[in-house]
Amino acid sequence: MKISEIKERKVIHRPTLDFDRYGKRIYHAYEYYLPYNPGFKGNETQRLFAKWIDLALFSVLFYYLFNEKLLMSIAISIPVVIISGAITESYFGTTSGKKIFRMKVIDDEGKYPAFLHSLKRNFLCLANLFPIFTEYSSRTALGSNTGIHMNFRMYLNNKICTTYVVKESKMEEIRSLLDVDQPRNNNQINS
Repeated sequence: MKISEIKERKVIHRPTLDFDRYGKRIYHAYEYYLPYNPGFKGNETQRLFAKWIDLALFSVLFYYLFNEKLLMSIAISIPVVIISGAITESYFGTTSGKKIFRMKVIDDEGKYPAFLHSLKRNFLCLANLFPIFTEYSSRTALGSNTGIHMNFRMYLNNKICTTYVVKESKMEEIRSLLDVDQPRNNNQINS
């Protein structure tokens, strides 16, 4: 079984127009099997910081150890971060920056990605660095405020390579789910 095939059971209670004899509303329960999401909330921000930490470590290394200029150190560290990230993710499932945030990279089978797969994933992370700007508006007591959010597409390389960035604490749950057969989708359960 693969992570993309795992389904998670969700029960949604929807109110009807009917009431029981005690005056309580009658609800219908709908049961769905939705795709399992092994990710976690806020992972885009943590992944971005983890990448910056990896980049900063190698930049400092080239700046102080090899006496390179700062911009040259940063430019050299980009391909080094891509290659070293592929090596460490294929052996340990993590990089230095991801280790700080306790994140692991796994493939669709729940294993650490192979080197070439991880290299492709790390190379595609360059596309993640181009931000998306979205406009937002919110109402306050004094009127409405509008502004612009800057978001990064930190999911793009995982989507193309079918890999997942998960918390270390969730690894056991994912591996246990990979051993269990999943039921098919049922639409409605009456209550």
